[in-house]
Amino acid sequence: MTETSEQSILRLSGSKPISLVDQVAVEEPLEIRLRYFKERGMHYSPVEKTISITMRTPGADFDLSLGFLFTEGIIYSLDDIEEVAHCPGGKGNIVKVSLKKGVKVNMPTLDRHFYTSSSCGVCGKTSIEALKSQNPYIDNIQSTLEISQEFLYKLPKTLREAQRLFEKTGGLHGCALFDISGELTHVREDVGRHNALDKLVGACLRERLELPLKSKVLLLSGRASFELIQKAAMAGISVIGAIGAPSSLAIELAKNCNITLVGFLRAGKMNVYSGSDRVRIYEMENPGREAGRH
Repeated sequence: MTETSEQSILRLSGSKPISLVDQVAVEEPLEIRLRYFKERGMHYSPVEKTISITMRTPGADFDLSLGFLFTEGIIYSLDDIEEVAHCPGGKGNIVKVSLKKGVKVNMPTLDRHFYTSSSCGVCGKTSIEALKSQNPYIDNIQSTLEISQEFLYKLPKTLREAQRLFEKTGGLHGCALFDISGELTHVREDVGRHNALDKLVGACLRERLELPLKSKVLLLSGRASFELIQKAAMAGISVIGAIGAPSSLAIELAKNCNITLVGFLRAGKMNVYSGSDRVRIYEMENPGREAGRH
C-alpha cells in the first residue's frame, strides 16, 4: 500500500487554468486488534477484540500499533508482545497485536473504544490526574536535560528537510526526536498528528531504546494538543517543541508533568510555556512584553 496517490487536478494561478497531476497523501483506515489471555481460575482463555480504528497514512503500521498501545497505557514494554502481524484478508488495513500469556491488561483502558480521525484525534480523554496515575515514567520526567535557545531554533529546519512525504504532498504532519547534540534520530509522518507520534514512539519501543526518553527532544510540526503532550508524557519525554501553538490543557498537562513546552518555534523566536528552567535563555538588552504569537 502506497503513502501517496496521483490525482488529476485543475490548478488556477493567475488568469490561465492548468491541468496537471498532483501527489496527495493517502488516507486509509487502520484497525488495531488486541489478542490477550484472560485468566479464568487455573486456566487462560484467549480473547481478541478491536481497540481502535484510526485514519492514517499507510506505512509503519506495526510501529503505529505498538505506539498506540504504549501511549494509551495498554502495554508497558516490548516484552509484553508475542507477535505483531497483518490479518489475512484485511488488505493491509488490520493489524493484530498478540500479547504473551500472563500479561495483565488494564481492562478500564481497554474497554474504551476509540474512533480516530485525522482531524480530531481521540475523543473522551482521561483527566490529567488519571493520566499521571497510569504513566510508568511520570516520576522520571525530573530530567536534568538543559538546552540552549540556539539548539531549539535549528530544529524546525532540520525537521522540514527530513519530511520526505510532506515535500511531495504538503499534506502530512511530522514529528521528530533529537538527541542532546541536535542530531535527528527519528522522524515520522502521517495525516494524523497523533498517528505520527505513535509511529515514532512505536519505533523507539521496537528498537528497544531505553525508556523513558528523557534525554531526547521532541519536535511537532504543528500545534501541541493535550493528546500529543499526553503521548509524549507516557514516553517520558521532558522537552517538547511545537511549530504551532499549544492548547490551554496541553500547557496545564505539561506543567503537571514537569515537561518543558515550547510553542511557535522557528528560527530566532519561540514561546516557552512551561519548564523554562531547562532552556538557557540569552540576556536581552531591551526586554519587553509582547503578544505571544509569531
